[in-house]
Amino acid sequence: MSNGKKEPEDFDEEELIRSEFESIVSGLSLDESVPTTYLDDLDRIDEEGFVPPNPPRQTPQGFIASAKRAINRWLNRDYHEDDGVAL
Repeated sequence: MSNGKKEPEDFDEEELIRSEFESIVSGLSLDESVPTTYLDDLDRIDEEGFVPPNPPRQTPQGFIASAKRAINRWLNRDYHEDDGVAL
């Protein structure tokens, strides 16, 4: 017959989880007197709006020229060891 109380050797994982949960919940505050919440802050950021950059379109020749410049800069860099890139 079980009397509801567990002895220390009968302390199981479920009871440990329950006690941890209770200690976490006891530290929470349900006080809603704060004027804004994290979600309100996120909504405000969305209202301010983010305008993504819109670079001007490149001509195919300009694209090839900028790609060449980027590859030449990469090939002529000072430090080559362990950059994780191989051509």
